Amino acid sequence: MASKLKKIVISGVAGAVGAGLATYLLLNNDVDIDRWSVKAHQNQKRNKRPLPKREEQIKSLQTESFDVLIIGGGATGAGCALDAVTRGLKTALIEADDFASGTSSRSTKLIHGGVRYLQKAIMQLDYDQYKMVKEALHERATMLHSAPHLAHPLPIMLPVYQWWQVPYYWFGIKMYDLVAGTKNIGGSYLLSKKNALELFPMLRGDKLCGAIVYYDGQQDDARMNLAIALTATRHGATVVNHVKVTGLIKEPTNDGKEIICGVHVKDELSQKEWKIPAKCVINATGPFTDTIRKMDNIKIKEICAPSSGVHIVLPGYYSPEQMGLLDPSTSDGRVIFFLPWQKQTIAGTTDLPCQVTHNPKPTEDEIMFILEEVKNYLNPDVEVRRGDVLSAWSGIRPLVSDPNKPDTQSLARNHIVHVSDSKLITIAGGKWTTYRSMAEETIDAAIEACSLQPKFELSQTDGLLMEGAHGWTPTMYIRLVQDFGLDCEVAQHLANSYGDRAFAVAKLATITGKRWPIIGNKVHPEFPYIDAEVRYGVREYAMTATDMIARRLRLAFLNVQAAQEALPDIINVMAEELNWSEEEKKKQHKDATEFLQYEMGQNVNRASRDKIPINLSKDEIQTYIKRFQIIDTDRKGYVSINDIRRSLKHLGIRLNDNDVHLLLNDIDTTYNGQLDLSDYLQMMSAIKSGHVAYSRFARMAELEEEKHEKEMLKKKISVERSGGGL
Repeated sequence: MASKLKKIVISGVAGAVGAGLATYLLLNNDVDIDRWSVKAHQNQKRNKRPLPKREEQIKSLQTESFDVLIIGGGATGAGCALDAVTRGLKTALIEADDFASGTSSRSTKLIHGGVRYLQKAIMQLDYDQYKMVKEALHERATMLHSAPHLAHPLPIMLPVYQWWQVPYYWFGIKMYDLVAGTKNIGGSYLLSKKNALELFPMLRGDKLCGAIVYYDGQQDDARMNLAIALTATRHGATVVNHVKVTGLIKEPTNDGKEIICGVHVKDELSQKEWKIPAKCVINATGPFTDTIRKMDNIKIKEICAPSSGVHIVLPGYYSPEQMGLLDPSTSDGRVIFFLPWQKQTIAGTTDLPCQVTHNPKPTEDEIMFILEEVKNYLNPDVEVRRGDVLSAWSGIRPLVSDPNKPDTQSLARNHIVHVSDSKLITIAGGKWTTYRSMAEETIDAAIEACSLQPKFELSQTDGLLMEGAHGWTPTMYIRLVQDFGLDCEVAQHLANSYGDRAFAVAKLATITGKRWPIIGNKVHPEFPYIDAEVRYGVREYAMTATDMIARRLRLAFLNVQAAQEALPDIINVMAEELNWSEEEKKKQHKDATEFLQYEMGQNVNRASRDKIPINLSKDEIQTYIKRFQIIDTDRKGYVSINDIRRSLKHLGIRLNDNDVHLLLNDIDTTYNGQLDLSDYLQMMSAIKSGHVAYSRFARMAELEEEKHEKEMLKKKISVERSGGGL
């Protein structure tokens, strides 16, 4: 009785306050709907400085000294480089791996203020939480303005299954709109059950009371990170990937202390080492914050508490193309997002303590947790299958305790900026959305701590347009179709990935030899990526095959198997651009394959299938043995590539050698390219249970059996029965 009364009171209060807020918002609707239109971009001119080659950037690092040197090429580090260089400071950035190779490419792809943070701010009367949400909502609007080709508003549905929660959630979401103020990107609204199911037909309808839709931003995180770094380069910063810091250089001061005056570095590609002098060094290394801090002082306490967040990618039919879903209360209290992205569906995330590593791996338990939570929200027609997981990855979120406070046990809700005794500036924590304001605060601290003399005292980045944004319009892709003869889907992809630089990409495209499209050969038939992007990606400082498939093209994140299949052609194009030897090409293939296997979930997918007991009936086993033996004509006990080629010829299907190998890529094969009968039965069992969605080889075996049965039937029919003869 008491709990029911409590719910009624909450509903009444929330409804009354919510109604007042709704009236306020309706009467004060001052949101500028043209904020992200092309009009906002026309005042800024595109920087015409060409991107220097990596060799020129390396030479700059070897021969020049800098006001500011940033360690770390993630979102925060790139943001610091852009903030510093636009204030007139001589700036360098170095990254041990690739831009966005860590946490910054493994996010939920959302640009958001944090609905849950606002809920805590209201429930706990926490002003710090409120300020954090307010800042994030401002930065959300800034990102959507600065890179409209890479970021866009996305409606997200919050389904409600209990009537008393309708006013509760509605009030919270309206508060979210109110806090955003003029920076709001779309007004939230309430949906009936019928309308909710029309917009999100995959949603479970039983017990559904209705839904609330609100707006946040969505981005291509790796390419956004790259755009920030390239924009810094256009403004004069020296920005280099695959250069690792091996030590800090210090010099004594008049008062007997030591301050940092530069770094020791090593080029991971050429293995050359040298020193870079700098007045100020900034540590923006995310989960590796403590590694750099201990180079400064080995005795300091660690402040980073890493947390693993796993995401999975499912086929696009799991969600509407323009509507996300939020589960605010999972079985263990975490939030699960279910979002359309690049014509696929992202689901995540988990949040578990982990060890800091350069190669975080998703686990089967985390993948199954996400699938089970997703299953709770989808209707019975959508069978949530383990085999539908196209890719899975883990990102390490660097939660930190604040070294500025005496009690370092409690984790900071937001980011921290710390200046050590030797003037090492550390920026840690925070989130993707607030990268720009974090960078602004960091450079402010650097100027003060290291007595720098910038041309502009205040940050210049609020509203600064990113690489590709200046000439972009929502219909720019039509010019690409008309001027170059590109496929429409490819043109849309290029416009949304490169902005106004898409024309430079299109100029590198090769002729298809077809009537249409005229140019633009795809690197994989199921995705809009073309060979020209590989060549342009090298100009964007992609130096390895992994750089290309993961962070220039997003293929590894969208479909790990497709990335594996496209890898040989991608490596061949990169080899032409970077003059790779045959030995180097093999090394690149091996490294990229390991990345896909361990970091993108390929091995976890395979292990999941192999763990499943063979649950086939006796008749099914006999059927599959028969199919296998039809292909294995020599009764060797395995199927070789020659067997597959012979079978395809028999079926009248013509494939080149690479396509034949793709048939075997669906499944585990032995090292000499042979498929055992036990592997085939395991695969068929996995297809039956839903752990594998589809197999080219299984389909080929089925077709071969059908053709074999028809041929056998013809042999059995006598001349008399057939009606022939005299």
